[in-house]
Amino acid sequence: MTFARTLLVTIGTGLTLAHANAADITGAGATFPYPLYAKWAEQYKGKTGNGLNYQSIGSGGGIKQITAKTVDFGASDKPLGSAELAKAGLVQFPTVMGGVVPVVNLESVRPGEIKLTPTLLADIFLGKIKKWNDPAIARTNPAAKLPDQAITVVHRADGSGTTWIFTNYLSKVSDDWKTKVGNEASVQWPTGVGGKGNEGVAQYVQRIKGSIGYVEYAYAKQNKMKHVLLQNKAGSFINPDDTSFKAAAASADWAGAPGFGVVLTDQAGKDAWPITGATFILMQQKQDKPEQATEALKFFDWAFREGDKTALEMDYVPMPDNVKNVIRTSWKQITGTNNSPVWK
Repeated sequence: MTFARTLLVTIGTGLTLAHANAADITGAGATFPYPLYAKWAEQYKGKTGNGLNYQSIGSGGGIKQITAKTVDFGASDKPLGSAELAKAGLVQFPTVMGGVVPVVNLESVRPGEIKLTPTLLADIFLGKIKKWNDPAIARTNPAAKLPDQAITVVHRADGSGTTWIFTNYLSKVSDDWKTKVGNEASVQWPTGVGGKGNEGVAQYVQRIKGSIGYVEYAYAKQNKMKHVLLQNKAGSFINPDDTSFKAAAASADWAGAPGFGVVLTDQAGKDAWPITGATFILMQQKQDKPEQATEALKFFDWAFREGDKTALEMDYVPMPDNVKNVIRTSWKQITGTNNSPVWK
């Protein structure tokens, strides 16, 4: 059973077994926040009786569905720019932050034992470094038992905000990556095999010995996967956790960015995890079904008020309270056909 189907069965029962209630909410998109949205939805249904049917189909699919108006909200880890938002008639706001983490399947090493520099990580995903005992990796890991084993790169097969965050980072730290591959939600990978969703990448890495992939941190932790230490901009080799994600977001100017589109990769700070990102909600600015839009915003308002503890427990970083207030104010630009705001 896929993650998307699990969510439909466990929290979308009202939609799959009976006619949808008026207050049931539909959403689709990013797999990055899926574990948290699933938990929030379960808690929200217990509090209010209102269900959420969220399909974890990737950021690209979420953008397509909200643009086509087939869902109440889309979800993307790639922030859309001002021109993209205006063209599609969308508004955008972040919900939480988290980290994208390189994970490996190496029997001879412990979690966090392998250290990778930005150049090493880029060269592995470029296919330039093909074995784990390559001299370049060995120089950075003199004490590690590196196997004479081929490296299998695992990447996303679908359009993905997680890929957008990952390739945004690689484009910042590797000119070779920037010119040959670039920064998109879907790219032409130089090497490797593709898995659908964070869950698909995690499953491939768990099955293929000698593999390396990238997943959202919650997937790495829940699946007990071996992460690497990654060297950040300050030169420190950093563990991924909520502390290093917060450090990356410490100086972000959310209010000053159009559509709150802050990019948190390769941030300064000795404790900052270098592949940190936010995840975003997309909604139509002009609503054909204003009551549904109001219900969706009630859900996110509840999540901002009561969901931080759950977010932290699941290794996401909540938005600062002052940013939440700015976000709530921004909801007033979402209107019905009579130009009346759906959120007051």
